[in-house]
Amino acid sequence: MTVHELAGTEPSESMLVDLAKLEAAYYEGKPDPGEASQRVSFGTSGHRGSSFQNSFNENHILAITQAICNYRARQGVDGPLFLGKDTHALSSPALRSALEVLAANGVQTRISAGTPYTPTPAISHAILCFNRDRTAGWADGIVITPSHNPPQDGGFKYNPPDGGPAQSEATTAIENEANALLKVGLAGVKRIPYEQALRAETTREHDYIRAYVDDLANVIDFDVVRGAGLKLGVDPLGGAGVHCWVPIAEKYGLDLMVVNDSVDGTFRFMSIDWDGKIRMDPSSGYAMRGLIGLKDRFDVAFACDPDHDRHGIVTRGSGLLPPNHYLSVCIEYLFRNRPSWGAEVAVGKTLVSSSMIDRVAARLGRRLFEVPVGFKYFVTGLVKGELGFVGEESAGATLLRRDGTVWTTDKDGIAAALLSAEITARSGKDPGEIYRTLTEEFGAPAYGRLEAPANLAQKKALAGLSPEQVESTELAGEAITAKLTKAPGDGNKIGGLKVCTENGWFAARPSGTEEIYKIYAESFRGEVHLQRIQAEAQQIVSAALKAAGA
Repeated sequence: MTVHELAGTEPSESMLVDLAKLEAAYYEGKPDPGEASQRVSFGTSGHRGSSFQNSFNENHILAITQAICNYRARQGVDGPLFLGKDTHALSSPALRSALEVLAANGVQTRISAGTPYTPTPAISHAILCFNRDRTAGWADGIVITPSHNPPQDGGFKYNPPDGGPAQSEATTAIENEANALLKVGLAGVKRIPYEQALRAETTREHDYIRAYVDDLANVIDFDVVRGAGLKLGVDPLGGAGVHCWVPIAEKYGLDLMVVNDSVDGTFRFMSIDWDGKIRMDPSSGYAMRGLIGLKDRFDVAFACDPDHDRHGIVTRGSGLLPPNHYLSVCIEYLFRNRPSWGAEVAVGKTLVSSSMIDRVAARLGRRLFEVPVGFKYFVTGLVKGELGFVGEESAGATLLRRDGTVWTTDKDGIAAALLSAEITARSGKDPGEIYRTLTEEFGAPAYGRLEAPANLAQKKALAGLSPEQVESTELAGEAITAKLTKAPGDGNKIGGLKVCTENGWFAARPSGTEEIYKIYAESFRGEVHLQRIQAEAQQIVSAALKAAGA
């Protein structure tokens, strides 16, 4: 990838989004249902867009919320709906629009008490706690966030009663109905004024932060952290968990410093990411420049993205750990230090995550559950307590409670970050040091991701490939051992192709928003071998697409 010349530097005033214009565009823009880019579209994690592109505005949110009301009614979901937002500028008007529709439809809605912001894992936690042992009156939720995306973006996703990201059946139904409502000018959308919606009997406050923080001791061993006297640092990156870290430190007696408690919709305090954009990605060394610069002040430090579902871990000796490194360390640690987890509890990973995870899981004698990209594929296993730890290469993860029962079914950046402190306290080594010991045992893999052009026809063909259409028998000098178009764990289509050898692999997937496909690759034989895998991967994919007539 080409790194922008400003990557890692502070943004200039001219780079910052005009918040007044952004919100005005939210209310003034009217999407054209005949234009694909302006319709409601649920990707791997909800509908995302920007009011500047007429892809995320008031009409979208009104239509989606009414579609959710109709969907949950058809499903017999009549308990409370837990509603929360992150700190993106478009999240506030979107919450107002959503509440107007929810109240008009008589939906019992729970909004945040004490702080206007709600971390994604706190919503998943609230849904699961409410639904525990219930046979009726199920709760669900709406999370308003575009994750770590730039300041001008907005996002809106539905979490059903299992607490995790909605499955395709639900998102397809909601998407189709929302677009139908846009097409008829919102006829059929029920709505009352916001102030009236706030005063409605069905609208009540819920203390998400306190409920989540008070329960954290059932996930993290704070006694061992406190006993070790670790000095911890956290940068909330201006996100929804900004008000949860001090309560965590106070309740559990931690020496934890919040290095930045700023909340600003422009995210002016972020350093510029690798491509010249402001992006609140805790796994990016460019975006995390500030916390990395403070690494010597702490035994371990961490950060989370705007909705706090992703984590970034910083240590003195290693700086910012790549997500794959930390996921491997978590698995190595947890399955040795959670005695209440049964021997049958498995490790969950997405198919583009590192094979270091495979090797660690095999040595631990744990079953590996490999799924397509998307956290929704882990939900059932987490609910049943069958997956102890699950993670994806983009720094999303969650885990079971210490007693082996479900904690959250959405990504939890807070728990994943705090786990780094427990690991350091109990082992006497920080996660970076532990990863180095893993490489001494298994080798040090080189991992990378790149992009290649693909038109719509080629993207469609790539998503529909069969293993038989891949004619190659070797990859980078090694015999191909597997050609996958379905995930080994659950058998779901991966929407692309993964090719494996003894010491390397690549996976190719079409982008959902651009005319490109992405190639993820890894080699346990070094950087030169990785580059060879990447080059041959493009040739293999091109040949397969040509054979498919694309």
